[in-house]
This record gives sequence, C-alpha cells and structure tokens, in this order.
Amino acid sequence: MLVILMDNQLISPEQVCQSCLLANQNGQPRWSSGRLRCGRALRKLSEQDPDQFECQMGFRIANIE
Repeated sequence: MLVILMDNQLISPEQVCQSCLLANQNGQPRWSSGRLRCGRALRKLSEQDPDQFECQMGFRIANIE
C-alpha cells in the first residue's frame, strides 16, 4: 500500500495525486514493478524501513506492506 508521509501523519495518495500532472489516468501515482515511475528512490536508513521515494512534486511516498 502506498502512503504519503507528511510530518506526523500518513496521507492517502488519492488526496494528493489527483491534481498532479504526472499521475496516471486514475489520479494515482505511477507505480510499477515496485518502483515509483514519477519519482526517485530514497536510501534506506535501516533494513526495517519501508521502501521510500520522493515524487517530482517533492512528497515522500512509502510502500508499506
């Protein structure tokens, strides 16, 4: 499940990505094969951390399973 990390809260991508020009036709982040196509991967601080990405708009997105 993808979530957007903001300060002390988790936000659903639907709340942010709907207005993004890089989102897919459904207003979702371009997620494919475990990779965010509209952003870049961020380095993990530890193995326990979920995969995190920074989208082109500057939001931090995490893949939480």
